[in-house]
Amino acid sequence: MFRGVYVASITILDENGDFDLMKMAAHIDNLINNGVDGILFLGSTGEFYSFSIEQKKKFASFAVNAVNKRVKVLIGTGSTNINEVIEMSKYSKEIGADGVTIVSPYYFGPSESAAEQYFGKIAQSVDIPIMLYNFPARTGTELSAEVVLNLAKKYHNIVSLKDTVDNISHTRKVIQKVKSIRSDFTVLSGFDEYYVLNRLSGGDGVLCALANVDPKLFVSLHKAYENKDSVTIEKCAKKISVLMNLYECTDLFVTGIKAAVKINGLDISTFTNPPGVKITEGQFDIVKKIVDEVRAIV
Repeated sequence: MFRGVYVASITILDENGDFDLMKMAAHIDNLINNGVDGILFLGSTGEFYSFSIEQKKKFASFAVNAVNKRVKVLIGTGSTNINEVIEMSKYSKEIGADGVTIVSPYYFGPSESAAEQYFGKIAQSVDIPIMLYNFPARTGTELSAEVVLNLAKKYHNIVSLKDTVDNISHTRKVIQKVKSIRSDFTVLSGFDEYYVLNRLSGGDGVLCALANVDPKLFVSLHKAYENKDSVTIEKCAKKISVLMNLYECTDLFVTGIKAAVKINGLDISTFTNPPGVKITEGQFDIVKKIVDEVRAIV
């Protein structure tokens, strides 16, 4: 169901921390016009952790309307409060989203049994396709291949996994186990630079933040892989390798992504909700050097 190039969209805010919906609409149009297959709103890159459920509903409704069925829409509904997850997931269904992305419980990392019960309760409570979101660096625990397999067996509306792990072996194990019994189940890499390895392992694409900065780059890589164009694959991979440095040049990586979007032509504020802090001139210069280095690769 969810295949190809998906963008973990930024949430554009003004300097007061309010949604900048005009700039957000322009950003959405740019992503779609450059050929992405879908957009995730209110994921980690979208600062889901910093908004109230009322703010999330307002923004999700705007996003679905702005996309207007041109590409697939996923809404991040993860929370430490399972009742809020269910409420937000039901709301996403009501407004016409194509699916929801739910990060595994964080702070108190659950056991495998507890994770299965958690996602199972959600799956039984909502009628919308669910993408599991495995991000152990942030949640403290990993959704094992066995947990994903068990959930895929039991619940037809659990249809996909975003695997944000710096370990392609984990992704490969999930792909091999789950697709043997659910060929329709899709696995997307949450690490931008693992697109090719994901596909070689039998996966279905990428859901990443750097596509905010250069959506055409990731779409070109996807098309090149589909067409077995090794020259273009290598060129795109080199550019992505450089862009990966954006994750390390600001206090919170989201701020660096926003700065790169700004440098590439959309005049937005780089304001990021706390714990994000204001970008410094030095950090902005580093972001610009990274973007310029990518542009120089021919």
